[in-house]
Amino acid sequence: MNFDFQAEQVIVTGAGQGIGRAIAQAFDRAGAKVWICDIDTEALDQTRALCGSTCEARKVDVTDLQSVQKFIAEVGQVYVLVNCAGGVCGQAGQAIEDVTPDQWSAIFKVNVDSAFWFCQAVAPAMKRAGRGRIINISSGAGLGISLTGIQAYASAKAAQIGLTRQLAHEFGPFGITVNSVAPGFVRSNPSTERQWIAFGEEKQKAVLDGIALRKLGKPEYIADAVLFFASDLAEWVTGQTLSVDGGK
Repeated sequence: MNFDFQAEQVIVTGAGQGIGRAIAQAFDRAGAKVWICDIDTEALDQTRALCGSTCEARKVDVTDLQSVQKFIAEVGQVYVLVNCAGGVCGQAGQAIEDVTPDQWSAIFKVNVDSAFWFCQAVAPAMKRAGRGRIINISSGAGLGISLTGIQAYASAKAAQIGLTRQLAHEFGPFGITVNSVAPGFVRSNPSTERQWIAFGEEKQKAVLDGIALRKLGKPEYIADAVLFFASDLAEWVTGQTLSVDGGK
């Protein structure tokens, strides 16, 4: 199926690598004017090079409200916002007694605060236009437990899903849908590669055995789900979280 987003402006946060990059490329192929942002400028430039000439890239600290507002002011009217920025901030699983306040808050800032700031920033123009699509990239960790063992990550991704449901009801009367995609384990960037290696052969096998299709996901699978939520096919779908995880 071909999706058509000609003349539509789309924002993808966390587009420097992995899933965010795949989403940006998918919208670019579908004809959208794609605005991508990340804090890693080198990775962001690589994504920009993989997209078409209408793709615009900006360095944005998604945890900083003023940076987000400045970026949205430059972009202007947006039809689709994809909040993909997130991750574990270089952390690894540890006992709760050893988790510091900074570790806890860092993960919430990049996963939850950033999504809130972007939704808040695009809301006025979307409401005036009477249309819009917001897709938050959560995680299977927000629906169950995190393979990383990181308490803050599981909690933050669950919070993102709660934000999705709440905003769907707030934005619904304005013709704006808000949905979430919860990926399973996808080896999409250096962080997930390190996690996969750290699992070791026994846990890797256990992870695969726990997936109905017996294979890990690809960033493109997540991008396909995002395109669906952004399309007219999902006009009457909002407040939902779609698990794209190979079957659990």
